[in-house]
Amino acid sequence: MRKIIAAIMALVMVLGLACAFAEEGTEAALGGAMVGGWTPAEDSAVTEERQAILDKGLEGLIGASYTPVAYLGSQVVAGTTHAFRCQTAAIVPDAVPHWTIVYLYEDLEGNVSILNIADFDIGALCTYGAEAAE
Repeated sequence: MRKIIAAIMALVMVLGLACAFAEEGTEAALGGAMVGGWTPAEDSAVTEERQAILDKGLEGLIGASYTPVAYLGSQVVAGTTHAFRCQTAAIVPDAVPHWTIVYLYEDLEGNVSILNIADFDIGALCTYGAEAAE
């Protein structure tokens, strides 16, 4: 009897969630985060909570320092992917800092790992006037 009641309750929960998706759309049902899609941060401040995620993800990484200047957004997957804009410098004398985007994956248990650290070359993004230079 307990198994039947538990099964009925689970079915009711699944149907309720399905109705929420159908009525409000996937994004609204998930509180504004669309599964698989990136959600830009409403506030790019690197809060203590966000700093803790970055610190946990970069723990044990040696050779460079990463100073976050902005939280760019998140992506809901089986966990959450986070993107930070960081000023990065190799830990060597006279190192020249450069910009990177650090992508971290936070699983459902709170473990954080690096997905990618991509160099951000602002000059590569600007093509205006490039024709005149040729």
